[in-house]
Amino acid sequence: MKVIVAGYSKTGTKSMVVALNQLGYNVYDFFDHFWYHGDRWEKIFSNSGGSIDDFKEMYQSVDAVTDCPPNIFWEEILQAFPDAKVILTTRNEDKWYQSLLKQGKAFKENYVYNLMQILSPTGWKYFRFMQNVVMVLWGLHKRHPMDHFVNHNQMVVKKAFRQHGHYCKQNCPPDKLLVYDVRQGWAPLCEFLGKEILDKPFPHENVAGNVVAEMMANRPALIRMQRETGAIVFLLSLGLIFGSYKLYKSNCVVFTSTSKLYSVFKLA
Repeated sequence: MKVIVAGYSKTGTKSMVVALNQLGYNVYDFFDHFWYHGDRWEKIFSNSGGSIDDFKEMYQSVDAVTDCPPNIFWEEILQAFPDAKVILTTRNEDKWYQSLLKQGKAFKENYVYNLMQILSPTGWKYFRFMQNVVMVLWGLHKRHPMDHFVNHNQMVVKKAFRQHGHYCKQNCPPDKLLVYDVRQGWAPLCEFLGKEILDKPFPHENVAGNVVAEMMANRPALIRMQRETGAIVFLLSLGLIFGSYKLYKSNCVVFTSTSKLYSVFKLA
């Protein structure tokens, strides 16, 4: 582990993934944490908790981590990898909050994304993972898959964002910390990491929360959820068709029997 991006989601973390990749780092982002280490994170979130050894085992072959939940556990990960550097990505609080709302709205309006958390076995695990992440971030209980910041306390969410930044600045060793706005481009990032400044535009990803479609198409976890959901919908459809056929046949038998009985009484 060489780089820990400790900033909250919607502070340029997706841009940081691309930038760090271009600088030669192997990066684990949000869905990678769930896909490769979901069970271990569930243990860390549980009453039994985790340890520094958990982080050593999880990320020993990874160069960099971004987004949730490692951003909340940056301190423990730094203890596991004391030679790593920490990057606190920052953003104007109000703009960050509005961007967060747009992201939540994009997820809420993607019905396939929400449906597969109900029908897919992998989706069930993902929903539990999300419940834990939201609880650790803001102390909020995510009640169901479509509960995307519908009911939350704006003051609490902003306060958590603010406190996280202050805590990181106060407790991370100054020589290991870069407080960074992605609008600053390559220069401060490359200088901090000891890399040559790239002669290309700095990446600008997930503009206005448009990352949902990209994730649905490319993330292994979401691809598996879609396949599982498709298979379950197919089986449910077969069951519905077969049940409808059996109901139709039974109604035909009842109708035929009733007609015969009516005929007998009529002749009598």
